[in-house]
Amino acid sequence: MVSTTEFADLAAAALERARKDNAEAVTEAAGLIVRTIRADALVFSAGAGHSLAAVAETFYRAGGLANVYPLYHEELLPLHGAQRSTGAERRSGLAAEVLSAKAPGPDDLLVVFSTSGVNPYPVELAMAAREAGAPVIAVSSRASVEAAPRRSASTLVEQGTIVLDTGIRPGDASYPADNPVTGPLSTVVNAFLWSLVLTATLEQAAAEGVEVPLWRSSNVDGGDAANAALFERYQPRVPMLG
Repeated sequence: MVSTTEFADLAAAALERARKDNAEAVTEAAGLIVRTIRADALVFSAGAGHSLAAVAETFYRAGGLANVYPLYHEELLPLHGAQRSTGAERRSGLAAEVLSAKAPGPDDLLVVFSTSGVNPYPVELAMAAREAGAPVIAVSSRASVEAAPRRSASTLVEQGTIVLDTGIRPGDASYPADNPVTGPLSTVVNAFLWSLVLTATLEQAAAEGVEVPLWRSSNVDGGDAANAALFERYQPRVPMLG
């Protein structure tokens, strides 16, 4: 079982590195979320391909923010067509199509997950949000961005108001360390960083007397009752909560 031990060590090291490298950015990101909550505004979240796993992590989950609006297009999900999903995130103009239904405004916040951070879809989302006056939290890997072929006029890292650097190696694989071919870590690190942001948000909000709208699990006693007010408050603005 040497290989599993080695991979566990690699994963643990990646999480610790992400924690240390993003300590200041996590605090700043939490501040943007508290600002959004104060304004009774929305946190838009987006990604493509396997980064949609991170979007799912932000939306309607126990312990997660209730004021999240997930940006989504069916073609972006590999389960609806693997090759089609790759083509979709590389297609200029898809971001504008997705935002035509609802787009962030100055009081809102956009969080974009993209490890490579170079494809038109995530970059154009970020650019549109910035043009509308909304800040952008870019969750990406600087190392992967630097190594990836350019497909846009900019990169997600360049467009981020705040950048959470996952530190993921180009290609995402981590094992074996000297020639990685498996053991992708982007999903794990994305979820970890987002949870760090949530906990920092709770701490900052408490210090400022701001209540954070958080979902309870529907599978614990009192969960449905606790969530009822959140549905009433946000479902008119987030139809995916229906």
